[in-house]
Amino acid sequence: MYEQFYGLKEKPFSLTPDTEYFFRYRGHQEALNVLLVALRNGEGFIHVSGEVGTGKTLLCRQLLKLLQDDCAIAYLPNPLLTPLELYQAINHDLQLDLPEDASLQQLCQGIFAELVRLRKMKRPLVVLIDEAQAMPHRSLEALRLLSNLETEKEKLLHIFFFAQPEFEQRLAEENLRQLRQRITFSYTLTTLHAGELSAYLNHRLQVAGFEGESLFTSASVRLLHRASSGVPRVVNLLAHKAMLAGYGKGVRKIDRKLIVMAIKDTSGLSSTPGRTLKPYFREINMVMIVVIATLLVWGVLL
Repeated sequence: MYEQFYGLKEKPFSLTPDTEYFFRYRGHQEALNVLLVALRNGEGFIHVSGEVGTGKTLLCRQLLKLLQDDCAIAYLPNPLLTPLELYQAINHDLQLDLPEDASLQQLCQGIFAELVRLRKMKRPLVVLIDEAQAMPHRSLEALRLLSNLETEKEKLLHIFFFAQPEFEQRLAEENLRQLRQRITFSYTLTTLHAGELSAYLNHRLQVAGFEGESLFTSASVRLLHRASSGVPRVVNLLAHKAMLAGYGKGVRKIDRKLIVMAIKDTSGLSSTPGRTLKPYFREINMVMIVVIATLLVWGVLL
């Protein structure tokens, strides 16, 4: 609704992970560095953890984008797979010509043959698993067994886990000790620092086509960081609501009052310093009411 009003080609704060909007703030840049170094060193299992909304899926897709020219990639956005479905998904991404009713053993042999072929081409196989905390135990074990497909001197398969902190609790269980011991590199995503938020907002606005001075005032950025705790998804949600409210009021600068409106419209958030914030999301309602009421006054909807 507000794109034309603010001179944008699209919404800059969508919750959908889009690599065009990837911002190399310290947390994501450090995570990328760890992942690339681990891959370069030939590590088998790598683990990135982060709270809800810290950008794990976006980081995963950015890594896929960076590696696709030099590596064979199997991307598993849905980890709720049986061992058979897991092997089928990897075979599908590798475009292997195996019958639909192939057994687990046949699928494993097909993957191994492809690994050998890829090694000759010096193209490592990387399996990216998003939301790994939801993967069933038997499938995690199937991944570990698949990683046994290696030569005497090097690993042929590299597996990257992107997961919420609960995954670390699962790895601490006795029945996953063998998998836990194979994870040699790990990184925990941090949130946006206060000094990074303004650059983050401006980056997303510029990608969306915004031109001119900063849309958000300094006071609004400070409040936005305090309310969101620097969690990118919460930042996007509040910034989107504030811009929607600003559009409804005909305001071309996002000030502190508009951020307060967005905070009040988002359950679990507060502008009070020092509180522990637990972001929960619900549909836009109060902001939408303000926008619609304002448009009615303007006569736009008449």
